[in-house]
Amino acid sequence: MNELKDKVILITGAGKGIGRKLAEELAAKGAIVAANDISPINLDEVVNGIRVKGGRAKAYLEDVAKKVGAQMIVKSVEDEFGKIDILVNHAAVEPHTPLLNMDEWDWHRVLDVNLTGAFLMSQTVGRVMREKGSGVIVNLVAGAGEKEKEAGAFLVSKTGLDELSHQLARELNPHGVKVVSVSTFEEALKAVEEA
Repeated sequence: MNELKDKVILITGAGKGIGRKLAEELAAKGAIVAANDISPINLDEVVNGIRVKGGRAKAYLEDVAKKVGAQMIVKSVEDEFGKIDILVNHAAVEPHTPLLNMDEWDWHRVLDVNLTGAFLMSQTVGRVMREKGSGVIVNLVAGAGEKEKEAGAFLVSKTGLDELSHQLARELNPHGVKVVSVSTFEEALKAVEEA
């Protein structure tokens, strides 16, 4: 029996990296993939690739770092499919700039996408899941705790996302909603499959 069949999985940053791999793998396992990204080129490529192979996917082009964008994604997915079973927060930007050389705009953009975007998506989806009494939120924190001198802003944001995951788990676990942070594709896939 396929446990993922007909589950609606919303993946942010699905245009590339682990988000893309997850979208393709989960669609192949029968899930309905709601794929989000800010780049239409990457996103359309992923969604079209899934559809060509007989999978189900729809593209949602929005900036998760904006509250209205995050809310629009969630509302659109609910309107289209009637539910969201799993949220995967993968959207991230990763500038390779030493902190002492980074301008303020880049610093804010990293925190806005990597941390605030995950907060806004988790908050919006979390309210829906809490009402329903079930659901899973998976946060990709690859890089948290690592030491790389030119990825300081990225690592700070991912460490913050890891702590955000713990706080969300404390608030949502009592309502039947599981929140986990993972670092790799394999861990993310396992967390989704065990949902």
